[in-house]
Amino acid sequence: MNVEAAIAEPLLLRRTTDGIAWLTLNRPKARNALSVGLMAALDAALAEAGDDPAVQVVVIAGAGPAFCAGHDLRELRGNPTRTAYEAVFAQCASLMTRIVRLKKPVIARVHGVATAAGCQLVASCDLAVAADTARLATPGVNIGLFCSTPMVALTRAVGRKAAMEMLLTGEMIGAEQARALGLVNRVVPDADLDAAVAALAGQIAAKSPLTVAIGKEAFYRQAEMTLADAYAYAAEVMTRNMMARDAAEGIDAFIAKRQPVWTGR
Repeated sequence: MNVEAAIAEPLLLRRTTDGIAWLTLNRPKARNALSVGLMAALDAALAEAGDDPAVQVVVIAGAGPAFCAGHDLRELRGNPTRTAYEAVFAQCASLMTRIVRLKKPVIARVHGVATAAGCQLVASCDLAVAADTARLATPGVNIGLFCSTPMVALTRAVGRKAAMEMLLTGEMIGAEQARALGLVNRVVPDADLDAAVAALAGQIAAKSPLTVAIGKEAFYRQAEMTLADAYAYAAEVMTRNMMARDAAEGIDAFIAKRQPVWTGR
């Protein structure tokens, strides 16, 4: 019998408040390790949030003492075949890509440890707010398994030398160091973490959802282009954005010194 299937507690907790979808990894005894089941649940919840007009921002959090300790190593070793390993890492890649491609901002609420694929999850999110006691690492090298898939997200979030040091040493870094490297945006006391995440998410949720969706997609697409192609693409995006009703409303509201009323069109 699948042990997780026998547990009454869901693998992922969900709630939506004030336009913010809170998705909480719920394997606290396993430090929220990304089992196949948990990855599937998170991927499905992200897809639903992306299609839900009531959701403007998504927050990914972890239940218990840690944010996420990476892949479930016991599960991986339970089926030591190439086919099984390929399936797990392909599933993980699809999940992380979902976060980047989602048309709504995704914020990581980081506490405790975020290691290996857990660090990858933080790096894949658009923004991250960490408790001052949080620690992050890509420690696979310590157990003979280089963090190659976490490397993809990490090298897109921090500088190459900083990423390489994390990958080669496997050492834990503190929240403030992670902020200095650009891996997290803000560091706050543990007691203030929920309030800080909610405030940041609420600030973004108050913007035009159409404008935010256009901007997030453009941000990641232009980053992979040459300078000339990026400017050409960005000019086309801004032109399309200017033709939207929300842009006209926002500019008119600014000129009239009033609050804009967004329609998402």
